[in-house]
Amino acid sequence: MPRVTSRLVLYFPGFDPLDAAAHHLRYQRAAALAGKTWDVDYAVGPLENAPGGETFSVEASAGEWRTRSAIFVYDHNAVISELRAAPVWRQIWLGFRAGAGIVSEGGAARYFRHAWRFGLFFIFPFLLMLAGGALAAVIAASPLIFALPLWLFAVSLPAAALFFMKAFLPFAERFHTLHLYADWRFALAVGRDEPIARDWIEERAALVLTALEQPADEVLVVSHSMGASLALAVIGRVLEVKPDALNGRTLSFATLGGAALQCAFLSNAERLRRSIGAIAHHPEVTWFDIQCLTDPIHLYRCNTVALTGHNDAPQPKIVPIRFKHSLSSERYKKNKRNFLRMHRQYVLGPDRRSGYDFTLLTAGPVPAASFADLDSQTPPVL
Repeated sequence: MPRVTSRLVLYFPGFDPLDAAAHHLRYQRAAALAGKTWDVDYAVGPLENAPGGETFSVEASAGEWRTRSAIFVYDHNAVISELRAAPVWRQIWLGFRAGAGIVSEGGAARYFRHAWRFGLFFIFPFLLMLAGGALAAVIAASPLIFALPLWLFAVSLPAAALFFMKAFLPFAERFHTLHLYADWRFALAVGRDEPIARDWIEERAALVLTALEQPADEVLVVSHSMGASLALAVIGRVLEVKPDALNGRTLSFATLGGAALQCAFLSNAERLRRSIGAIAHHPEVTWFDIQCLTDPIHLYRCNTVALTGHNDAPQPKIVPIRFKHSLSSERYKKNKRNFLRMHRQYVLGPDRRSGYDFTLLTAGPVPAASFADLDSQTPPVL
């Protein structure tokens, strides 16, 4: 297998409340673990603001091979931070309104039909908030419930508010509940092609076109979680603006724990579905979807292209992995019941050699397209 000496990586992160600087630090930590595991020297450069966006370089080496990767990070943290700027009560209200929008556009029904675990993930933050609100309501109404003097409302109402704000909300934030509300609001905006999403997509498409001007042996578009929807929308827009942008490039399109259907299942997501078709039909693109059963926050075993109406297009290969193959028994046992932690594992470092490793995919010497044929238990030959 020929080795890659230069790579251009366009990285679209997922739902985590992290900006490019935080993703850069996470990558450094993952590369340190991967380096020890694979006996590879990963030299991660500083984050810089280049014409193509925020970027850092990775120099990987071991033995006689050297690979240089330029990684551009297209996070959407600024949009989520803007959505999180409202008062808490308004964030809750707008979150529930977004949830209702997902339901009215048929998304929730399709989640449960095709990937019921993702459907449970969708309703989880709303049920959690309703449970907290119900407990607060019981505290507030306790004078009536227990036939106590009405003057005790002067105590029960402040106690209910105190419980909700100081006890329940901090507990709910352990699950990033308000962040998930903002994420669902943005997902709905992406599906509906609303200005807050369209502006972000247009800006990133312009940056990607600039980044694509630099030479490299291969181009890797890699996305995690909801980043899949954004990567598809951006690359789709790139092809609208410049249809030959990918011509002559060896391009792999990798979705990790892909949740593109989170947005594409919405009835109004016609433009996103067109982008999916354009990318799937492109002759230069090798698209594969890395999935893990332990991760409930993606549409497991769902084929994004077929389910968005493009049965005539080449279908992305679904590549199953097991996180227990890349983690020590102790580390896997510690984290396997933390569904948010498992969902992040696609982009975190390993402590065992296996068929999949994020740092190896984005900065190693093996072609990214070879990961479409990986075996979860079998490490690639470097």
